[in-house]
Amino acid sequence: MTALKLTQIGNSVGVILPKEVLARLKLEKGDTVYMTEAVDGVRLTPYSPEFERQMSAARRIMKKRRDVLRELAK
Repeated sequence: MTALKLTQIGNSVGVILPKEVLARLKLEKGDTVYMTEAVDGVRLTPYSPEFERQMSAARRIMKKRRDVLRELAK
């Protein structure tokens, strides 16, 4: 577990993520982090459940319509 301190950032309050946490999450400056509520608190992750649902749907369509997509690519 890593303890994080809250800090004043302008009119807001923010959290500074240590280098080790950024490396573990494979994040860099400018990346987006998603917060989801969990039973025991909140979870920060670079993974977006909504984006993954959209990509799963796209993969199914691309697999089903592979021939059509090949023709369109020509």
